Amino acid sequence: MRYGIFSDVHGNLEALKAVLKAYETENIDEYICLGDMVGYGANPRECLALVRDTCSHVIAGNHDFAAVGKTDVTYFNSNARAAVEWTARQLTEEDKAYILSLDIMVVKTDAIFVHASLDKPDKWNYILDPITVYKNFMLLDRPLCFIGHSHIPCVFLDEERVEFVSRREISHTFKPGDRYIINVGSVGQPRDNDPMSSFCIYDAVAREISIKRVPYDIDNAQRKILEAGLPEILALRLVHGE
Repeated sequence: MRYGIFSDVHGNLEALKAVLKAYETENIDEYICLGDMVGYGANPRECLALVRDTCSHVIAGNHDFAAVGKTDVTYFNSNARAAVEWTARQLTEEDKAYILSLDIMVVKTDAIFVHASLDKPDKWNYILDPITVYKNFMLLDRPLCFIGHSHIPCVFLDEERVEFVSRREISHTFKPGDRYIINVGSVGQPRDNDPMSSFCIYDAVAREISIKRVPYDIDNAQRKILEAGLPEILALRLVHGE
């Protein structure tokens, strides 16, 4: 079984199409989206529809729930809040009902899929520092946990030694008995100083994980953000991957 796992599309249709095109050569059996289909980008409805049509499992992210009033936006910065408010005005009642129906976690035999964190998943905590990594490993009762949210692709290995792997592209073979937390990065707004979209492939038979990058039409994504009247920084940051 080969899974295509991606996250944080954020209304960036150009990036999403590029990732799905790249997946076409990867013999994917099942797609899973780890949330934040909307927010920041200018095509929330189109991205929502494409993810819905493509994925067998879709998990809610904080921007998804914020756009339908299920997550408080007071902790969002002003640019993120403006994007959420704009996004909410674009969504239809059907779009909103679909988002409200989403779970915040999916559990399979060998893996857990969640947008942000196993520790209070509805509070949207980040897994970045050693303390939060350790707390999440204490809650992990499967070999694997796949997350998004920080927009930074990386792999954490086992709470006993918490090895950390982060680079432009990652390829890793799992060892029996070890546990892993894998951040698949972001499709629509990478933040690791690489503007290319990030996406993940998990081969359950070979026990291999790959995080790959693909370029997309940043200029067009930027143009649409500016034409929509969204904050300029949301367009400018795309070219820098930050």
